[in-house]
Amino acid sequence: MWDYLKLVVLGLFAVGAAIAANYAHDTAYLVNAITVMLAAGLAFLVVLRGIGEPKFVNKNEYMDGVVRAGVIATAVWGVVGFTVGVFIASQLAWPWLNYEALQGMGNFGRLRPLHTSAVIFAFGGNALIMSAFYVVQRTSATRLWGGNLAWFVFWGWQLVIVLAAAGYVLGGTQSKEYAEPVWYVDLLITVVWVAFLAVFAGTLMKRKEPHIYVANWFYLAFIITIAMLHLVNNMAIPVSVFGSQSVQVTSGVQDAMIQWWYGHNAVGFFLTAGFLGMMYYFVPKQAERPVFSYKLSIIHFWALIFLYIWAGPHHLHYTALPDWAQTLGMVMSIVLWMPSWGGMINGLMTLSGAWDKLRTDPVIRMMVVSVGFYGMSTFEGPMMAIKAVNSLSHYTDWTIGHVHSGALGWNGMITFGALYFLTPRLWNRSGLYSLKLVSWHFWLATIGIVLYASAMWVSGIMEGLMWREVDANGYLVNAFADTVAAKYPMYVVRALGGGLYLTGGLIMCYNLWMTVRAQPSRVTSHSVVPAE
Repeated sequence: MWDYLKLVVLGLFAVGAAIAANYAHDTAYLVNAITVMLAAGLAFLVVLRGIGEPKFVNKNEYMDGVVRAGVIATAVWGVVGFTVGVFIASQLAWPWLNYEALQGMGNFGRLRPLHTSAVIFAFGGNALIMSAFYVVQRTSATRLWGGNLAWFVFWGWQLVIVLAAAGYVLGGTQSKEYAEPVWYVDLLITVVWVAFLAVFAGTLMKRKEPHIYVANWFYLAFIITIAMLHLVNNMAIPVSVFGSQSVQVTSGVQDAMIQWWYGHNAVGFFLTAGFLGMMYYFVPKQAERPVFSYKLSIIHFWALIFLYIWAGPHHLHYTALPDWAQTLGMVMSIVLWMPSWGGMINGLMTLSGAWDKLRTDPVIRMMVVSVGFYGMSTFEGPMMAIKAVNSLSHYTDWTIGHVHSGALGWNGMITFGALYFLTPRLWNRSGLYSLKLVSWHFWLATIGIVLYASAMWVSGIMEGLMWREVDANGYLVNAFADTVAAKYPMYVVRALGGGLYLTGGLIMCYNLWMTVRAQPSRVTSHSVVPAE
C-alpha cells in the first residue's frame, strides 16, 4: 500500500512540474521545473520496479548503504566545487576567461555562488550528512531510525544541489549576500532538513547506549541551528507560483543584520559545529586513543554553542547597524577565541602518546593539520572582528584568505581524513589502495592552502593600505583600478594554489576508487555492537 501511495505522490510531482514548466515565466524556473519532473519520473520508475519484490532488512545490521552513497557524493561534489573555484580564481587573474555567451552563464558573477554552494553545501553538506549517519549508528549501537527516510534525505539533498546550481548559472537567486536559492528550493531544503533531523534524533532516541557521545551533541546542535537560520533568513513571498521571483519580508539594515546572523552562523554551525562532530569521532578512531579530555569537550560544546550565535554583527562594522550591536558582535567574537582553542587543544592532545603516528600515517597527519588550521582560523577571525583591524581588512582579499584557510584547511582536510577512514571500512576492504598517494594528496593540499592564503593575506593588506593612503592635501593617492592592477601577481599565485588543491582532490578520488576496486576484502561483520 505504501508503495502505491509513493507512486501517486511521485506522479503528482511529475504532473505538477510539467504544468509549472508550461507556465514558466523565466528560464531558471523552467529548467528547475523540468529537473523536478525528470527526477520524479525516475523515482516513479524505481518505485514501480520494486513493487511486489520481497524486501528483507536485517535489523541487526547498520544501514551503511546511504553512507557509502554519501562518500561517493562528497568526493564527486568536492572535485566539482574545487574545479569551479580554480576557474573563477583564474577569471580574476585573467578577465578574458569571463564568457558572456549563453546569457552570461560563464562569467564570474554567475559562477561565484555556484562555487561557494558547491563546496559548502554539496561537498560539505554531503560530508556532514553521511558522517552523521555513520557516527550516530556506531555511537548509539543501533540502526538508523526511519527506514528509507535516510535515503530520502540523501537524494533530496542531491536534488536541492542540482536545482540551486541551475538557478545560480541562470540568474535565479534571492539576490542576497550568500546568493540563496529561490523560494521553492528553500521549501524543499526545509523538508529535507526536517527529515534529516528526524532520522538523527530518532536514532539517538532508540540508542542502546545510555550515554550520548559528544560528537552527536555537535551534530545535533548543527542540524537544529541551521534549520532555525534557514527559516528566518529565507522568509520571502513569491511573486507568482509560476516564477522564481520573490519579495523579501525584511529590508534595509534589519535584513543586513539577519543575513549576517545567518552568514556567520552558517560558518559557526555548518562549517564548525558539524565538522567538530567529525573531529571528535574520527581523530580518536584514527589515532586509536580516547579523547584527551571529555570535560573539556563539554565546556567546548556549551561555550561554542552559546557564543557563536552572537558574533554575526562583526561583519557590519562601520555600517548603519547601531554601534552597540557592532560592539556586541566584536566582544562575542573575541570571547569565542577561548572555547575554539579549547576544542583545538582537545583535538591535538588526543594524540598524546601517539605522536609517532604522524611519521607513518598520512591520514592522521591530514586530520592533525586540519585541527591546526581550525585553531589558526579561530584566532584570526576574532582578531579581524576588532574594529581597528576590521577597518583595514573589511572588503579586502584578507577576508578571502581567512575564509579559505578555514574552509580548505579545516573543513577540507578533516573531510579528506574522514573519507580515507571510511572507504575501506564501508566497502569491507583490507586497507587503502596507496598510502603514498595519500601523502601526495596531503602535501599538494597543504602547499596549495599556504599559497592561496598567503597570496590573499598579502593582497588584502596591500589593498587596504592602498585604499587609505592619502597625500599631503588629504586626497586619495590610488584609484580603485590601481589596487586591481597591483593584485595581479597574488591572483596568479591564488589560482596556482587552488590548482594544487584540486589536483590533490583528484588523486584522492583515484585512490578511493582503486581502494574499492582493487583492494582485497576482509572478513568482518556489520552487526550492531556496543558503541565504538
